[in-house]
Parts: sequence; C-alpha cells; structure tokens
Amino acid sequence: MAKITLSKLRHSYMPNPTSPDDYALKEIDLDWSDGGAYALLGPSGCGKSTLLNIISGLLEPSEGQILFDGKDVTALPPDQRNIAQVFQFPVIYDTMTVFDNLAFPLRNRGVDEARVQRRVSEIATMLEVTDLLGTKAAGLSPDNKQKISMGRGLVRDDVNVVMFDEPLTVIDPHLKWKLRSKLKELHQKVRATMIYVTHDQTEALTFADQVVVMQDGEIVQIGTPVELFERPAHTFVGHFIGSPGMNVLAAEMRDGGAFLNGHHIALEGAVTAQDGTPQIGVRPEFVRIGDTGLPATVRKVSDIGRHSVIEAMVGDTSVKAITEGAVPEQGADVHLQFQQDQTRLYRDGWLATEGAAS
Repeated sequence: MAKITLSKLRHSYMPNPTSPDDYALKEIDLDWSDGGAYALLGPSGCGKSTLLNIISGLLEPSEGQILFDGKDVTALPPDQRNIAQVFQFPVIYDTMTVFDNLAFPLRNRGVDEARVQRRVSEIATMLEVTDLLGTKAAGLSPDNKQKISMGRGLVRDDVNVVMFDEPLTVIDPHLKWKLRSKLKELHQKVRATMIYVTHDQTEALTFADQVVVMQDGEIVQIGTPVELFERPAHTFVGHFIGSPGMNVLAAEMRDGGAFLNGHHIALEGAVTAQDGTPQIGVRPEFVRIGDTGLPATVRKVSDIGRHSVIEAMVGDTSVKAITEGAVPEQGADVHLQFQQDQTRLYRDGWLATEGAAS
C-alpha cells in the first residue's frame, strides 16, 4: 500500500501542445493517503481514464511526477509499480478453476504454495465464493466472474494500489448494488489503497471516502459524498451529483443582493467574488412550496415513489423542488421558498459565497 502523490501533472496527446485546450489533463496536484478509498468521477472524455493510465504506468505524462510513498515512479513501467487493476470486462482464465484464477497472481510471483492456499481461502471467504473454488471459470455468471476478477486484484497483499476501471459496467443493474456493497466491505477488511474510476455517481458515492470530480481535464472538487452534495464548489458538481441535479438559475446582482425574475433571493452568506456571470444554486431538496415566497406556476409533477419532483416556472426559468405528501396540480400558482443556508451564488460556475462555517 502507498500514499500516492500527483505533482504538477499535465498530459497532451499532441506532440507540441501550445494552449490549455491541447491538454487532455490540465495541471493536477493531488495526494491520496495510504489505505484510503477514492473515486475518480466524471463524464466520458473528462480525463479520468487518462489519469488512471498515468498512475498505472500505461501512459507517461507530458509533464509532472507520480510519487508512491515519496518515490518517483513517473518513468517506471507497470510491472515495476506493484499495482493491481480490475477492468470493465472480467480478466480471468476460463479454462482454469476459480481457485487457480485467484492463485495465479501469487504463483506467478513464486509465492510458496502454503501461502497461496491461505491467501486464496481468505479472499474466497471475503467474496463468498468458497463453494465455487473447484468450478471452471467459464461456467460462472457475469457477476461471479467480476468477483473473481476483483479477487485477483486483491489476493496480493503487497500491492501499492488497487485500481478499478468502471468494473460494474457490464453487470446487470439488479446485481450492481450487491457488488458495490461487497467492494466497500472488502476495502474495510483489507485496507488497501483503492482508486475507483466511474461515470456513475451512485457507484462513486457508495464506494469512496473521498471523491475527485473531474470536468474537461480538470479537478473541480475533491470531497466526501456529503460535502459534494451539500456544498458543491462548482455548478458542474451540483448538476452531476444528485437526481435531479442542483437548480442553477441565472441571477441579477444589484444593491449588493441577488435577484431572480425581479425578486430578492437571500443567500447563505456574503458574496466573495464580484466578477463573472452570476448564478444562484440551490438543490431541489432545499426548495419548498409555501404560502409566501417566489411566485411560480407548476409546469409538471413527477411521482417517483418516496417523493415527488415538482417543476415550476418562475417567469421563463424552470425551478425544481422535491416534496413529500400532497402536491399542487399542474398549472397551479404556488410560491417557492429557498432554504437560505443552502442557497448560494456562483460566478462563472465557481462558488462565490461564504458558508455558515466560514
């Protein structure tokens, strides 16, 4: 296991990049502590797979360094970085038994057979596949094949980091929650440094202690799942995390205050930036239907089980609210109330108000 440090890391697939737009990864400085569970989260093309390949050694960065426990490994090939990687599609040997698949990484490194037996038994117990050890891998279900692929990554106890590259992509939705829970349980038991790459917010927030949210080759926020939900540092984070995502509403600034469709909106705290296009950000969970507040007209009501999502129009601006219990009818005139300590100003996408703890 290792602490991983990324220092002034940049990468371009062009031979002579001349502008920031030429870089798939903008400058990244990041520390991951030994034994932590981390996720790289973002849409396709945001740079997360490029970053993973740089950490694993499959790709050498254009600029910067990768350090494992302070040792520069930037130029080292994958086999000298002591890592394990689990991919989207299970990497197992169909003609081998489950036991031999799990044992392969150890036997390939000359580990004595008694140690192989003990370690495979430990991992099989954790994965709940002990009864499958004598079964040929070709006959396994897709979720069990991915379990074995995960086990091959975890069976070595000397790796610096275990990396998961969208490992649940090919798993049926009804089985994903079981494997997500199992992976979290495994991390708590083995305490290896783990990095999980995904575009799925549920996977990232379920697995990771710290989530790195990426957009267009940049890190826009690093935080716990609670921090990312409750206080997005960027409107992209607010959009990307949550269902539905944060309301991002074009605002007008005057007399030191924020206005939406001519109505003053109370913010969580003082405005910290005066330049840039202003937007108000508030999650639907913190918008209420009340007797007073911002006049609006209900456009749509969606019943999604535990609660309803109300879409209301404030002039030409759509605002979503999540509510439980009775809901207004489509076309009804209502008033919207924004919870002040969860209502923020953003400038050019970036958070521009002080929070209650600031």
